[in-house]
Amino acid sequence: MPTTHAAAEEPGENTERSAVRTLLRLWPYVRPVRARLFTAAFVAVTASCTGLVIPLVLKWMVDGPVADRDPAGVWLGALYLLLLGVAEALLFGLRRWLVARPLSSVEAGMRADLYRHLQRLPVAFHDRWASGQLLSRGTTDLMLLRQFLAFPMTFLLVNGVTILVGVIIMLLQDWTLGLVILGPAVPVIITCAVFEKRYARAARRAQDQVGDLTTVVEESVLGIRIIKGFGRHRSQARAFRDLSRTLRGTELRKAGLLATIWGVIVTLPEIAIGAALVLGTIQVADGSLSTGTLVAFLSTALALRWPVDSIGFLLAMSQEAATATERYFEVMDAHPESAMPEAAAPGAPSTGAGDSGLRFTGVRFRYPDAPTGTAPVLDRIDLHIRPGESMALVGATGSGKTTLTALVPRLHEVTSGRITLDGEDITAMSREELRSKVAVAFEEPTLFSATVADNVLMGAEDTAGAADLNRALSVAQADFAHTLPHGTGTRVGEQGLSLSGGQRQRLALARAVVGRPRFLVLDDPLSALDVHTEAAVEAALREVLADTTALIVAHRPSTVLLADRVALLSGGRITAVGTHHELLRTNAEYAHLMSGTGEAEDDR
Repeated sequence: MPTTHAAAEEPGENTERSAVRTLLRLWPYVRPVRARLFTAAFVAVTASCTGLVIPLVLKWMVDGPVADRDPAGVWLGALYLLLLGVAEALLFGLRRWLVARPLSSVEAGMRADLYRHLQRLPVAFHDRWASGQLLSRGTTDLMLLRQFLAFPMTFLLVNGVTILVGVIIMLLQDWTLGLVILGPAVPVIITCAVFEKRYARAARRAQDQVGDLTTVVEESVLGIRIIKGFGRHRSQARAFRDLSRTLRGTELRKAGLLATIWGVIVTLPEIAIGAALVLGTIQVADGSLSTGTLVAFLSTALALRWPVDSIGFLLAMSQEAATATERYFEVMDAHPESAMPEAAAPGAPSTGAGDSGLRFTGVRFRYPDAPTGTAPVLDRIDLHIRPGESMALVGATGSGKTTLTALVPRLHEVTSGRITLDGEDITAMSREELRSKVAVAFEEPTLFSATVADNVLMGAEDTAGAADLNRALSVAQADFAHTLPHGTGTRVGEQGLSLSGGQRQRLALARAVVGRPRFLVLDDPLSALDVHTEAAVEAALREVLADTTALIVAHRPSTVLLADRVALLSGGRITAVGTHHELLRTNAEYAHLMSGTGEAEDDR
């Protein structure tokens, strides 16, 4: 069962939040199109008020031409009603035209900002958040916001003005009947206040559950080979069904709340209209009220039915939009990686010629969300890789090798200590500068749904061309790319799953070397290769490593022998440094890690 993002970042049960204050955070996105939105709101108010003129025309017709049996006056009144109806329809059509394009641009802008921000957030953020939660924020939540800006935001204002104007008209017609109509106002307001709080909780829960469901679907699609290979389709279907039922229950809870408020909002005003009809009929019979005035009064009351009845679902959509806004800004408020260099740590030792190459000095690392009191993953790492030297990093599974390599390109930030490249602290460089100097290849290669060329050249400057691509493919022994249906222009499919594991790993290695980096960090880059391909890649890699400073995570002696020296990582610390053969003779732990192949390697 997938998990949602960290509970500490889930304000789903925060019932004290103000929907209005939350929605006001959308203003920076709405500001550029405010003129059209305000114009659309004014047009909608005008259209709604135009509809309220119709009852006044009816009053004139009933008390005038109809009472006087004047056919010409009746036809004139009918013409007025037709013109008012057409004007109202045209104005509402104009409102829709005014908001359609600008609100599409608002949604597109928010989605683009979210995507850019996600690219700048640290790896630790993505480690904590389920991908489905992020996807639902960029799709479902933004759709809800666009719908809110297009309809509820405008009509909460329009219907409010319409109700106010309509009530004034009714009070002017007959204040006693007007007071009867206003009778349900207090219970309706109380019901709306209770409904808002309860619906806000249900809306947040539903939108989080949509994110969980999206995660299950995404993982099931990406892991379809595992599901089929182990025959786990029933258990996955069960997990999906359970989440679907949970979401269904939440949606039914929302529907029940909406039905309750609708029942109150529709029933009480209808009772009031019925009471006004009875009282008005008595007044007409007594002669204290004209027939036309009663017709106008009841027509106005009926014209207000839609604005009043719509309060329920407008409030519901507003609460869903407020929740979507909360969820959107939960991501946008997360602190991104700084693009600018950071100040050097106070008291840091000065750099000099002896610091050239890649150096770790007193480096400690603890994951930000690790429980307090736990030992750091890496503790007081001191390691110097000289310029042009390649260093193999060896250690037992879980010793922190991958974590150490991730610190060099600042995928994670050191807890304390410093890492320098040619004497310059990596925190004093912009990330763009740092990552132009350091190239990485991970044990689990990630390829994008793009062409082979696009995937490989991602590791080079924009000016890199076919010659750089072919050289990198040759180094990584990935010439198979030229035999694909469209050569290097072949799309490899989502995550490169149309290729074998070894092919994906070779393309990832080609991506690492294509830019001729000064520093190269390789996390066991040959683990998926067969013996013969591995030997060919190693031979080509030696030429690349001769011109770069490299840190290579290795598990096999064949990979270790690529390096000039070896560092043994044990218990979060570097416990030994030397050549492969030196450590085989002098370090029992290293010999154990290399056991089974040590003698063969000594014979080389």
